[in-house]
Amino acid sequence: MIPSSNDNLASGDVPPPLPPQSSPSSGSMRHLLATVLSVCLIVFLVDAVLSLADGSLILFCGVNPLSGLCGLTSFFALLAMVALYGLIGLTPLVPKRLFLPLPLYWLVATLAVFPVLIYGFGRLQLFCWGISVCEVVIGVWVLYLAQGKFGFRWPLVSVERLGVRGFSWLNLSTFVLVNVFVLLPAIAGYLVVCTALAVGHFTGGFMTLRPNGFTVQVRKYVRDDGKTIELFPMAHVADARFYHRVSQTFPTNSIILMEGVTDELNLLTNKISYRRMAKTLGLTEQRQEFAPKQGELVDADVDVDIFSRDTIDLLNLVMLIHTKGFNLKNLQIMMQYTPPANLDEELIDDLVGKRNQHLVKEIQSHLADSDFIMVPWGVAHMPGIAREIQKAGFRLEQTQEYVVIQFGGDNSRNAER
Repeated sequence: MIPSSNDNLASGDVPPPLPPQSSPSSGSMRHLLATVLSVCLIVFLVDAVLSLADGSLILFCGVNPLSGLCGLTSFFALLAMVALYGLIGLTPLVPKRLFLPLPLYWLVATLAVFPVLIYGFGRLQLFCWGISVCEVVIGVWVLYLAQGKFGFRWPLVSVERLGVRGFSWLNLSTFVLVNVFVLLPAIAGYLVVCTALAVGHFTGGFMTLRPNGFTVQVRKYVRDDGKTIELFPMAHVADARFYHRVSQTFPTNSIILMEGVTDELNLLTNKISYRRMAKTLGLTEQRQEFAPKQGELVDADVDVDIFSRDTIDLLNLVMLIHTKGFNLKNLQIMMQYTPPANLDEELIDDLVGKRNQHLVKEIQSHLADSDFIMVPWGVAHMPGIAREIQKAGFRLEQTQEYVVIQFGGDNSRNAER
């Protein structure tokens, strides 16, 4: 005879508990999250494979047929990683050990580019190829962990891989605190350090980023015959007191070789101006405030007509946006502009190389007329000019620092070394 349920209860037996039943909405949300995570992983893998293929073609074959498509997938991959990172902080359902490496890879890879741009620009393509290899390895490894084997089934991330709790204040608060007080300050500090390194490296030490602001180093070079050349690194926009102090340092018997590209043939449709930048930053424009009262002023720059057509076109475009601002018409013009190949090399040659060559000739020609040559030119020109005058027998004798832009307080002080 089959005992009744009452008999079981009477004998002290407790019926086994029923398994927890999830609501239909909870189950559908878990399936939706598994699908979203699978899509993020697919986007990461597609971007990894295309980036590696594109980098390999460029590095080993010298062609880039996939660059446009690769740029598009990278954009979507970035969006997917931002969404994935937000989900990690929002819900503990996302397995962190499985998916946190994906957005962290993107962050680390992006930040690692900056030192390469500063110190190894010529090896940038090799670096990008290596980063793509790492991206493929990370993507395949995460796929293997999600699948439990090398294979493919949809969704890539099964519901069983998800966590148990849908929301946790501890998870969210920890995520916010780590980002606000650890990650963001670390990134900000890293970018400041990279900026300081870039400024010092690309200006040959003539400009420095310090905690109190940007400083420039004036260098005095002397030759055995007593001839003196002083290099004054200038900025197109700065505090007015910087221009005033520099203007007062020139000897009365000096020749001041002035910077300033001319445009005799009116090739520039929009004249070069930094007024909008100066106004936005609360600074002053060099051409308005820098007016030496002592010494003989000599125009020592070139005319625009020696620049390439590509450089002139780009200058016109940049000055159009700078002087007229962003509007629909200017935005359309900018979107229609297609930079030619090797434009960066043309720009450096035109804006720095050709002008430096002309300036060196001006220096040599005026050394016979004066014992003191003052060169108040843009800081980008200083490293090249310094090398050329040192080749001519000049040696560095003295340096002096001036604060160009101060982040607060008095901008008039300078320190001599």
